[in-house]
Amino acid sequence: MKRFLGLILVASLGGLVAIGLNKFFNKEDEAKFTTQHLAQYASLQEGNYPDFVAVAELVTPTVVHIITTVNTSSQEIDVENDPFGGFFKGFQIPQGPKVGSGSGVIISSDGYIVTNNHVINGASKIKVILNDKREYDAELLGADKNTDLALLRIDEKSLPFALIGNSDEVKVGQWVLAVGNPFNLTSTVTAGIVSAKGRGLNLIRDPRNQETQYAIEAFIQTDAAINPGNSGGAMVSTEGKLIGINTAIASQNGQYAGYGFAIPSNLMKKVIEDLMKFGEVQRGLLGVQIQDVNNELAEKEGLKEVKGVFVAKVNDNTAASAAGIKDKDVIISIDGQTVNSSNELQEKVGKKSPGDKVVVGLIRNGNKMELTATLRNKEGKAEVAKAEKVENNKILECDFETIPREERLKLKVSNGVRIKKVGEKSPLKKAGIPDGFVLTSIDKKPIATITDVKLSLKDHKGGVLMEGINPSGSKGYYAFGIE
Repeated sequence: MKRFLGLILVASLGGLVAIGLNKFFNKEDEAKFTTQHLAQYASLQEGNYPDFVAVAELVTPTVVHIITTVNTSSQEIDVENDPFGGFFKGFQIPQGPKVGSGSGVIISSDGYIVTNNHVINGASKIKVILNDKREYDAELLGADKNTDLALLRIDEKSLPFALIGNSDEVKVGQWVLAVGNPFNLTSTVTAGIVSAKGRGLNLIRDPRNQETQYAIEAFIQTDAAINPGNSGGAMVSTEGKLIGINTAIASQNGQYAGYGFAIPSNLMKKVIEDLMKFGEVQRGLLGVQIQDVNNELAEKEGLKEVKGVFVAKVNDNTAASAAGIKDKDVIISIDGQTVNSSNELQEKVGKKSPGDKVVVGLIRNGNKMELTATLRNKEGKAEVAKAEKVENNKILECDFETIPREERLKLKVSNGVRIKKVGEKSPLKKAGIPDGFVLTSIDKKPIATITDVKLSLKDHKGGVLMEGINPSGSKGYYAFGIE
């Protein structure tokens, strides 16, 4: 019995020791497990968190603050809502000038600046403020309503400028910075990622405005904070390259709500180069009416796959008709690059000019094929048509037109507009000013745009001195009076 009880006691003690050792080792293992995982999680953060300091320092000096002044006419009191029962009928309320604010990006050392058209639209005066607080009056060289882009220039040299990147290489999920002047808070930098590409917002196209019938919307979407005042500012990659021009926000209250949109830099580059060279955008057109392919359309048209862009109609006398594209074809690529939405197709074609050839990949009756189309302009011609803005001035009874940059360089003038045709009853006719005269100043004030002519002569009475270049190349000085 004593031996039996002894065995039980030894066994019990052994069991207790085993349990104690097990708990000890379990605690040690648990500690090791916890330490290892904590170390592992910490190591995931180490060295991988993005640092935008260098990029911000590089890009911020290239982004400018734009202040615009828009002169508005007086407004007649609304009789229906007049609380005094029409007593003030016909009374004009002076509206006075309105001031707007936005951003812009310097793209060359000699003062060329890109911004949004809606930032400067209707402005009688455009002021540019650099990051170092220097201020300049800017010249509007051209604007394109179909892409909401505009080109300005200030008279300065050796400016810091943005390096333009390749927006086609931008990937969803990559980090980007937005630089601009929201709420007049200058030189503001925000960070986020690219949320999507090829977004359409139905923002630019206006059914009431024929000028926007060829609108292109293929925005880069980001969650970097963009607010009013950021328009025209820079979206840059972590390498500091310009990949977009900040343009719009999706918001119900007009302020940042998580979605910002930028015009891709490749599209911007084509538009700006055209404005520099021709004064307006030379856009190549395919000439098709299109719509996105979805499940409903695929079932209706018997399409095997829900992808590509459906050709609802091929217009006559267009690049598409000449290339052999037909109604109900599905376009799946342009020059080997996949297109899966109308926005993507418009962007890729929109970067081309009249006369450019594009390889159109498509599906017809379930079969893949490729056709080569030579793009045409809106007049149906496969060539670049140099078109200059012509506007009639009622005060002077003559037509003015803008002058491309290349021609100004040949004339050795930094600014000026051409008098294309002088009316028979125009005071310019009596003063001897010939057709083709390049007007550079009025009363010693530089003239850079047709708007400058209007402003210089608005409410003007008495003598006027015009200076410029005669068609022969000689300098011309003419004086006349306005009653």
